[in-house]
Amino acid sequence: MQGLELHRPEHCLGLAETGLNCAKGQVDAQTEALFRVVHAHTLAKNGRRRRALTEAEHARTLLTAAPGDEVPFWALARGPPGVSVYSRTAKVHEPLGDHRAAAEQYALAAAARPAGTYARIVALDLVAGAEMHLKRGSIEQACATWHRGMDHMGGVRSVRTRKAVFRMRGDLARLRPRGLRCVAELDERGRDFLCGL
Repeated sequence: MQGLELHRPEHCLGLAETGLNCAKGQVDAQTEALFRVVHAHTLAKNGRRRRALTEAEHARTLLTAAPGDEVPFWALARGPPGVSVYSRTAKVHEPLGDHRAAAEQYALAAAARPAGTYARIVALDLVAGAEMHLKRGSIEQACATWHRGMDHMGGVRSVRTRKAVFRMRGDLARLRPRGLRCVAELDERGRDFLCGL
């Protein structure tokens, strides 16, 4: 996954395929779903649209196939498998240009996490969803989603949340000339958040 975050997907495809092939038949359905959605993400980042969407759908199907299976502790590092599959599925849709589907998956991921847990991850999923709304031209929905993301940032101190707020303010700067109240209020909240760090 580090290779994807460093924008070097060509180095990840073989690893994801090998991991998936090793996992098939050796792990429960929910854990296999995690391997499949990571594979789907690498396919999407490498421009293999049809295979990426097929693999992402297979991952979602596996989630519902055996919801009561025991999941190994290492597969729970980022929370329940379903949540990780939603978030990673959003990352499949994003490079394929389906911002509506990506926003929906980020929203599902944020809503599915147990209340009061993973505040930073929930905030970042909501911020990513807001960015998808903005790419679709849904400014008010983007602002509302960013506000929800910031609601989860209270008490969270991380470089990633700080960068997310900086990025948000940069996006809002381009919208300020429109005079939208939601933009002005969110920009002020972002400024206050950054000043409080």
